[in-house]
Amino acid sequence: MLTKMVHIPTSDGQADAFAALPDRGRRHPGVLMYADGFGIRPVLREMACELAGHGYYVLVPNFFYRHGPAPVIELPEHIGEEARHAVFAQLMPLIEAHTPERVLSDADAYIRFLTTQPEVGAGPVAVTGYCIGGLLAMRTAAAHPGQVAAVAGFHGPVGADGPDRRRLLSTLTAEVHLGHAETDMTPEALGQLNQALDAAGVGYSSEIYPGTVHGFTMSDTDAFNPTALQRHWDRLLPLLDRTLANG
Repeated sequence: MLTKMVHIPTSDGQADAFAALPDRGRRHPGVLMYADGFGIRPVLREMACELAGHGYYVLVPNFFYRHGPAPVIELPEHIGEEARHAVFAQLMPLIEAHTPERVLSDADAYIRFLTTQPEVGAGPVAVTGYCIGGLLAMRTAAAHPGQVAAVAGFHGPVGADGPDRRRLLSTLTAEVHLGHAETDMTPEALGQLNQALDAAGVGYSSEIYPGTVHGFTMSDTDAFNPTALQRHWDRLLPLLDRTLANG
């Protein structure tokens, strides 16, 4: 396993990013992984390495790079409920400043960087994201229909259930998996979301993971659910295997 910090040229400067890839000479399919709002930290590096171990070049950008390199704010080793409120008080201005225009401009830069790395193959790429990263992943996939073959979002907003639903889904060609927390999505809302995906002709799976709360994949938070994390891998890995040329 190879890991490194890289810098991605963007229209507003340079985004620092964590990259993980197999320690093998051949080229690998690329996966853009958007972190949750807490950003790049040990648990995200572990998840990127886990995915890279299955044969992928995984790129995790610091999408708050305009405010400084990761970690943009100081994070406790374990983000419990008490710490969570204080952390989000610092993060919310950064999240609000990350406008849709910035998201799309950065996505162009991230995809361009990923697809031009010498270790990345010439085929399509995938995008995955957690919490707010799920929304960034969906917007990235919709903006790059010719390049993104798969997109996955976990325990977070995905844009397909908001006011820009029709615009987002109208250009989406990637195969989709959405894994929702019980506290984020009611069965009724899930039905409406899935109807919109059906109407758009999107190939997808979209489900509520049983017994979960928001943030269930993140082992450094109180929300962590190891069973749901495994379910996430059980959905994500076959999706990537189906859509990316990982031979």
